[in-house]
Amino acid sequence: MIANPFPALLQSFFTERLCRQRRASEHTIAGYRDTFRLLLRYAAERRSTTPSALRLEDLDAPFIGQFLDHLEQDRGNSARTRNARLAAIHSFFQYVALEEPAQAWLCQRVLAMPSKRHERRQIAFLHREEIEALIAAPDPSTWIGRRDRNLANRGRPNGTACV
Repeated sequence: MIANPFPALLQSFFTERLCRQRRASEHTIAGYRDTFRLLLRYAAERRSTTPSALRLEDLDAPFIGQFLDHLEQDRGNSARTRNARLAAIHSFFQYVALEEPAQAWLCQRVLAMPSKRHERRQIAFLHREEIEALIAAPDPSTWIGRRDRNLANRGRPNGTACV
């Protein structure tokens, strides 16, 4: 048995779980990597230790909650970014729950942390004049301009644009 399984679990999460089993995209892996860089840096500062000395028990639910608050308050991240970071942490703790059943209680508490609700921006629509200006923008004296104008008017009765 490894004395401190956290470093090995984190490495196998990236190499085995994300790369081999799930075949996650480069962007997903980069996002998860960035999450854990931030988390490890935050934990090292708050726990006054090196990232390699961190233990899984150091990353309990209250501590993860403090980290998420830090992202929003100190780093100025939005609720959406916070939720993306939480999703990466959830994914890791789902993996840990399978690999280290002795840590089930810790994992369960972290996995129970909900995403933060955020306000959805209202979708803005263009006014009739703005739509007409966009449709009129292509230069009809060029081939590309005629193509764009035809595409804008395609399927409209008498060539009228949709407004």
